This record gives sequence, C-alpha cells and structure tokens, in this order.
Amino acid sequence: MELTQENIDAIAHAPVPATRIIIDGQRCDAASGRVREVVSPLDRSILAHIPDCDEQDVDRAVRAARQAFERRSWQGMPPKQRKRILLRWAELIEAERLRLAVLQTRDQGQPVEHAWALDLGFAIDAYRWYAETADKLYDESVVLEDGLSAIIARMPLGVVAAILPWNAPAMIGAWKLGPALVTGNSVIIKPSEEASLVCLRIAELAQEAGMPPGVVQVVTGDGSVGAALAHHPDVDCVAFTGSGTTGRAILKAAASSNLKRVSLELGGKSANIVMADTQSIADAAAASVAFMFSNQGQVCEAPSRMLVQRAVFDELLDAVKARTAALKIGNPLDIATQLGPIVNEKQRNMICSHIAKAEADGATLEMDGRKAAVPEEGYYLGPTVATDVAEHSALAREEVFGPVLSLFKFDTIDEAVSMANNSCYGLGASIWSSDIDTVMYAARRIVAGNINVNGGTGPVVELPYGGFRESGFGRDRSFHAIEKYADLKNIIIRTRR
Repeated sequence: MELTQENIDAIAHAPVPATRIIIDGQRCDAASGRVREVVSPLDRSILAHIPDCDEQDVDRAVRAARQAFERRSWQGMPPKQRKRILLRWAELIEAERLRLAVLQTRDQGQPVEHAWALDLGFAIDAYRWYAETADKLYDESVVLEDGLSAIIARMPLGVVAAILPWNAPAMIGAWKLGPALVTGNSVIIKPSEEASLVCLRIAELAQEAGMPPGVVQVVTGDGSVGAALAHHPDVDCVAFTGSGTTGRAILKAAASSNLKRVSLELGGKSANIVMADTQSIADAAAASVAFMFSNQGQVCEAPSRMLVQRAVFDELLDAVKARTAALKIGNPLDIATQLGPIVNEKQRNMICSHIAKAEADGATLEMDGRKAAVPEEGYYLGPTVATDVAEHSALAREEVFGPVLSLFKFDTIDEAVSMANNSCYGLGASIWSSDIDTVMYAARRIVAGNINVNGGTGPVVELPYGGFRESGFGRDRSFHAIEKYADLKNIIIRTRR
C-alpha cells in the first residue's frame, strides 16, 4: 500500500491484533498471565494489551536462544541461506510498511509520514544492507612460516539482548539485529513499553521469513525486563539505546554478572553552528527546524543548541521563528502533520518543567510551546524557541528530548567550538559555512561522533553511528557494527614441512 491519506484512513482505526511475545518460535503469553495497557498518546485511549513479562519469561527466552545457538540452526546455516532469509524478512516488512507505520503512529505518536519514511524506511534498508553482507564475511589466513599457518576466525558471541528505545524502535532495532544476525548470534528483543507493537509484528514476520526458532525473540514489559536481561549470566552481549541512567545500570549489571559485552547509545545535546558566511541563512533555518522538531524533538541527535555567529543572529532567529510557526501540529495520522503528540504524559510534563525552569532563570521564550494551539486530547505540545539562555543552565546542558530549541550567540569559531564542547555528551553536531577551512577546523575539534556539514544526510546504514563521552560507546550501522557482535579466534595449524 502506498503512503496516501486515503490508504491511511482506511486502516487508521482498525483493531490491533492480539499481541503476544515470541519465545522459541511460538507466540505466547507471559508466564504470569499478566498484561499491561498500551495507551495511545493521540487520545489517551487503550490501544491494546501486551504481555507484562518478568524474570521467568526472560529465562525462557534466554534458554531458547542458547539452545538455538548451540544446535547451530542459524550460525551453522550456509551464509547464502541466511542472506535469503534476511532479504525475505525485509520484503515482508516492506509489504506491510504502511500498516506498520500507522501502528507505530498510534502507539508512539510519531507523524505517519515520518514513521513511513524514517522508522520503517531506514529499517528495511538496514535489513537489506546487512543481508547482503552475510555471504561476504570471510576469515583471514596468515602464513607464519613454512609448515605453520593460522586462521583468524570471526566467531559470534552467542546470545544478544537488544534493548530498544521508544522513539524509533523499528529503525534502531534493525541497526542492532542486522549485524548481530549476520554474524550468527541469537537475539532477544526487549522493546520499550511505550512502543512495543511494531517490534512484536516485525518479529512475527521474521518467523514467516524462515528464521529458526529461538533466533529472534521478543519479551515485553517495563525496565525490570531489561534489567533481568542485563543481569542474566547466559546473555553474552547487551546492545542498548536509551537514557544514561539506564546505561549506567546495564554496565553495573554486566560487571556483576558475567562481564558480558555492552554497547551503549545514550543521550545527546547536539550543537548546530551557523557561521555568518553560510551560503543561505534560509536553508540553514529550514533544515535545522525540520531536524530539530522531527518526531516532536524526541531524537537523540536533535540539534537543540543552535550557536549563531553574532552578525547573522537576528536574521537567523527570524527565519527559525517563521519556519517553526509554519509547522503543522495535530493528529499524526494526517499525512501533512509535522508535530504529533509527546509519547506520554510524564514526558510531556518533564519537557514543560524544563521550559518553566528556563523562563524562571531569565530565558526569553520567543515561542512558547505550552501556549500553542493543540488538540485537547492526547499529550500534545507545541515547539518552543528560546534565547538569552545561560550557557551553564539546565536547558543548555541537559537533554530535554522534546520540541525545545535554544539559540546562543558567538563571535569566533574557537568560541563556537568551546561552546559546542561544553557538554557531557558527544553524539552529534552540525556546521553551516561556505569556508572548507572553517568546517574542517571545527569538525576535527568538536567532540561528537556524527557531524553534518551544510545539511549532511539522514541516518544512512553505510555510516557508523554513536558518540563520545556520556553519549556512550560502540557503533551502530555500517561494517563497524558487525565487530561488536563477534570475537576473533586464532586457529593455529602446523603441517609437515
């Protein structure tokens, strides 16, 4: 089905099918029989019920994953066959792309066009890209001397737990499952309780594609389920995207259990530097506003700190305000909507508290999202644009994870770099300039894992993604991600001389 308003409307209110977890190839309920409500942020209606899992279910899933790994039903499969299954999986997701996008919108509040193009679109691309690597991962051969050689073999780790966030679960899930699966691991998905429905359906499609039992499984529930996976002595790796608080807890759990491998993609407070010599202030404002307020600002790399050279500050601020005012806020199932609801009431209240605190500290609210005209039902919030924000204030330093943009003035590129690095995070940054010397000077000095220049590009699978400092470590995407789900083994062979 194509992305049209007519097609969206035809499925927008369809009942959500019965949702069950997947363990050892079977759809099943939580061992306790408990369920939890899925509340739609669009109108606070109960959309569905999902199993409320606990340690019993985690044990069942880990045991099935280990058994699948040891019987080599996936890792022992010919690479070309694994490739065919992964490609078939991508085809099945593509066939249901619109239904999945609408389901994601109803579950999490993401505007449907965004869910279609980014969350599902990039997920499908990632599965296809990693599928194509399945039969191209080779061992290395080393000749040490006559009659003595060695094989350096890439070995899968075993059981991988992928603990996913709620803001883009399909795409970020694909960034973890793709490389983990091509190396031969078994994977247990733990989606956020705020966005589980799409993950459950995608895992069902994996079974339909021919994935052996126990290789791709899903357990749902709150943070205690993720904690159980992080502490489990038979989980070999945890790949996590989410908050710094939870990331620290996972590290402690890994250390206190079996020293499992951990990769963390955590928060961000990305700086967006606009130089006076940028080719087009209008283009910089348009791209920055679109990036900042996509998915209601609930994006790890959102450019929430806009650093503007003093000579063009007023011009840039006017352009940003005009672009922001033009954003359409409302029902995310409307294909034209650009800002839907915040994921839940708690998150909305937290964002509003950041705005209130900034105002109390002297910030000027050029636009106040709390006063925007929004639907009465649901967890809607308009975009906020703030100036006169103290560089050391909470709004300048803490991740808001919502539609709040702060603008700051600077004079020199060294000052801008210093301001950009004045953060505990190091995930992303942007630079707008026509001077390649300025661009490269700043790009080399800004502490961030992903730097977009004059607009850059979206989250393409070809490039590694992750950050420095408290943004975590390890990389999703690209060939580099494959290495964190594998380890190297030497097989040293002495033959007759």
